[in-house]
Amino acid sequence: MAQSNNRMLDQFYQYMVVERRLADNTVEAYSRDLARFHDFYEKRGGSFADATRLELLEFLNAQREVLSSRSLARMLSSIRTFYYFLANERLIGKNPFFDMNSPRIGHKLPSVLSRSDIADLLNAPDTETPLGLRDKAMLELLYATGVRVSELLSLKFTNVNLEAGFVIVVGKGSKERIVPLGMEAIERVRRYINDGRGRIAGAQKSTLLFLNRSGSRMSRQGFWKLIKRYCLVAGIVKEVSPHTLRHSFATHLLEGGADLRSVQMMLGHSDIVTTQIYTHLAQDSLIKMHEKYHPRG
Repeated sequence: MAQSNNRMLDQFYQYMVVERRLADNTVEAYSRDLARFHDFYEKRGGSFADATRLELLEFLNAQREVLSSRSLARMLSSIRTFYYFLANERLIGKNPFFDMNSPRIGHKLPSVLSRSDIADLLNAPDTETPLGLRDKAMLELLYATGVRVSELLSLKFTNVNLEAGFVIVVGKGSKERIVPLGMEAIERVRRYINDGRGRIAGAQKSTLLFLNRSGSRMSRQGFWKLIKRYCLVAGIVKEVSPHTLRHSFATHLLEGGADLRSVQMMLGHSDIVTTQIYTHLAQDSLIKMHEKYHPRG
């Protein structure tokens, strides 16, 4: 008997969480992509088991109006993985999408901030308030370590060693890595812990290092809003996301002479090819500096 679309999705999510033990962010990404695909079929009254390549192409073409090529490629990858699971579990007779190619993705370099913009952004919070102390510590730690926002918001007291000057980061796939902290980040996190966190937490009990104004875990959307607000305060007009500080961290390290392998380890990239994109940014910065200051530039 054919299973419902919802039942097939539930089994797939259980497989990702229980058997593959994928990180929460990865499962969320699959869920978002497949929710769109589910809505597409629900409106047609169709079943995942009867999907055709023509219908998938129709679905992807409709998504082009609202998604980038990169998002489309990720969505197709999610759908292919889902159908691989369905076929492997014999919930469908055949995977109709196993050999479909992803849409071409243009080579887009990540956006970074200049050192002066970074300085302005880090100085934007009002450190006379508990929330300002928290925000200053979060921004300093984010730029000092290059951690992902999800990793920053998941940090616990036990992950941070201010005396030794490092943080233990739990990244994708629950893999741990150790990232050094600079003196400024150490001092700002220490001051937040001593003078700000207790006043924010109130009676709330939490092992998390950074808390929202209610004393519970901050959401990624909440931190995104903080970044945008402080960019306005700092007078930064370019589009900035929390990931921009991660990009800036890697690029500025390479500009300063850090080796690629070390940057890869600090970023938590499993493949050094992913890290190599920052060498293009660093090279571009050096070329512009040469053109500006060299007498024959």
